[in-house]
Amino acid sequence: MLHDPRGGSFRFDAGAVCLDFAHTGGEGAYAVFETLHQPADLGEWLAQPPLAAVMTVPVTARELTAAKALRQAIWDAAHARAAHHPLPVEAVATINRAAAAAPLIPELAADGTTAGWAPPVRATHALSTLAREMIDLLSGPLSGRIRECASDNCPLVFVDTSRPGARRWCSMERCGNRHKLRALRARRAADS
Repeated sequence: MLHDPRGGSFRFDAGAVCLDFAHTGGEGAYAVFETLHQPADLGEWLAQPPLAAVMTVPVTARELTAAKALRQAIWDAAHARAAHHPLPVEAVATINRAAAAAPLIPELAADGTTAGWAPPVRATHALSTLAREMIDLLSGPLSGRIRECASDNCPLVFVDTSRPGARRWCSMERCGNRHKLRALRARRAADS
């Protein structure tokens, strides 16, 4: 669920956890969307599904800084790929640096029916897991399906996992409906 600082919220599925992470805030004009103000905010975000990485070691200020750098690198790389531009060198280096750390290690529960993450669970492990997912996304079969919302004023990026590969909007309930409403108004105005 994404929240607009002007009010309202909408359901948004970016199609990859790393891209969901890229939408947790940002710099400059995107600072109004910031959700990771303190280290505990990062721990809280990582603990939410689908990652569900509950920290067993408190998140540090240094990890929060690294998380924001990774988030920006994922954002920049996703937008470059969506626009069919070369990936920014700095973004690639930041993603690779985060991926070089040990990732989260999956662990099967004793009952054999559920899984979690083997302790210790640190933010650095979760960030590595997100960076590795972004590497797989950028170098895998869905790489050409990274898209930016077709709305004129929406910068959200997503992976188009639809069978026909025709997804255009971040969310049909938000930008898709706005587009339909504008088109309807334009047709009515033309008919008048």
